[in-house]
Amino acid sequence: MHPAIVILGPGGLNLARRLKRKFPGATIHGFAPRLKPGDADKTFAQTGAHLRALFKSGAPIIGLCASGILIRALAPLLSDKTRESPVVAIDETGKAAVPLLGGHRGANYLARAAARATRGVAAITTAGDARFGLALDQPPAGWRANDPQRAKKVAAALLAGEKVALIVDKGLDKNLSNWLTKGGARFTARGKTILRITDKRARSGLALHPPVLALGVGCERGASADELQDLAKRTLASAGLAEGAAALVCSIDLKADEQAVHELARRLGVPARFFPAARLEKETPRLKNPSALVFRETGCHGVAEGAALAAVGKRGALVAPKRKSRRATCAIARSPVALDPSRIGQARGHLGIVGIGPGDAAHRTPAADAALRRARHVVGYGLYLTLLGGALTGKTLHQSDLGAEEDRARKALDLAARGWDVALVSSGDAGIYALATLVFELLEREQRPDWNRVAIEVVPGVSSMLLAAARAGAPLGHDFAAVSLSDLLTPWEVIERRLEAAARGDFAVALFNPASLRRRGQLVRALDIFRAHRPKDTPVVVARNLGRAEERVILTTLGEFEPESADMLTLLLVGACGTRAVQAGTRRWVYTPRGYSAKRKAR
Repeated sequence: MHPAIVILGPGGLNLARRLKRKFPGATIHGFAPRLKPGDADKTFAQTGAHLRALFKSGAPIIGLCASGILIRALAPLLSDKTRESPVVAIDETGKAAVPLLGGHRGANYLARAAARATRGVAAITTAGDARFGLALDQPPAGWRANDPQRAKKVAAALLAGEKVALIVDKGLDKNLSNWLTKGGARFTARGKTILRITDKRARSGLALHPPVLALGVGCERGASADELQDLAKRTLASAGLAEGAAALVCSIDLKADEQAVHELARRLGVPARFFPAARLEKETPRLKNPSALVFRETGCHGVAEGAALAAVGKRGALVAPKRKSRRATCAIARSPVALDPSRIGQARGHLGIVGIGPGDAAHRTPAADAALRRARHVVGYGLYLTLLGGALTGKTLHQSDLGAEEDRARKALDLAARGWDVALVSSGDAGIYALATLVFELLEREQRPDWNRVAIEVVPGVSSMLLAAARAGAPLGHDFAAVSLSDLLTPWEVIERRLEAAARGDFAVALFNPASLRRRGQLVRALDIFRAHRPKDTPVVVARNLGRAEERVILTTLGEFEPESADMLTLLLVGACGTRAVQAGTRRWVYTPRGYSAKRKAR
């Protein structure tokens, strides 16, 4: 998870922003009573409660405050140090970064990284880290220890000056052990305590498993995830190999959307990567079990063995030939050096179709923020990208003009099909008069295999009609309809028929795209329809530039509203016959009753 940088006042704001740049995806959480709107990504009113909620969620916490504040707030939650979130305290000057909890679960790393960013000091107090810069129970990314408790015993032996033997298994590069000694730790060839670097299962002693195994898999369409996992485990076991040494699961790109493959990768805690058939076919001379049938179906002579060998490269070798279950295959190859999955094959692309709300960050959902943080590429209309501002730092942006919606949707799908994480942004909600429907229309129309393999997620946003209603009170408090007056994509005859039905049905109605420079008559006609079915004093909410600095919300009536005041940045809410305007103190509100008064009278 991304760090939560917690500040209690404006004094820590500049440092929080520096740290946010250091840790991409981090969010600033601020104590609302002491900050101005927009200073923090998220605000809170109760410091202790907010810190405890963050800690329970598993989020790493960087508190720009006194250590005691964090200690007192989190003390009631401390029970199992193997599961506790990393917590770091940093003074507001950035001179000292102190890991308080979860030193070997990320706090030491956060403290060191923060200290480098601020030119301060990381006050590391865990013994192995302090003396050797070494945490055996938190090895480098991709590595796994077979037993954290055994790691503590080996670390204690090193600290006590005892002889600890370091053994790198045959077939693995000796340089895999370099990270263990660069901080001054000394190992011997023999010793009572043994540390082994191995991809084999270890029954005793401490084993560190480097990410050197590639699990190549194939399966029939819709195969069971349990069947594939069982096959993978049996293939590992038959070769005496450790699950902890798995670096990735890999297959042919035809299987990029196969749920069983991704579920196996999830259960092993590794990425899934995919290769085109032409790349796998190059591995034919190294296959143990080439198949003409597989070639006819896929374009390569072996999927499981071919993918495993393609992943480990020329220096690697097959260590577990293909095994088969009823609907799946699995083979394993070993690399002598640690594998970096980000440089192997292609990931399954992900397209988030993201509703960013009306404009400001306050009305952007946490799910939308998460999708933007995840994305490497962001595609959108230029204005929307501008509104996102700092949320797009470090992203590759692809912007286009108003009216180029299909170009944007195609661009997003093409990027995702190449294996990228992509966000296609729309204002408001992506599924309301926005780009989600266009993406699915393209998928249905073109049936491109590369697009169809993309993982697609629609991320809802706050629609402008919801914010307009909230600003005015509760005009959508009962049944309502939404109609767009733009006839660029929908014939006016259809729109007019829907307006008439909504007016006759006595729905409160949200009118999107009411007018533009060249399109003025549709709004006039819409008002005529509503005026024919509703009193002239029916409340109307006129909302413009919602969620932006120029926001303006006016309460008027159906009889008084002047259509000349509306444009494409305006949204109208036309009340139902029962919609009421009420004066409460100095504020005037609009609401549509649901019938609670009748319910009270019936009682």
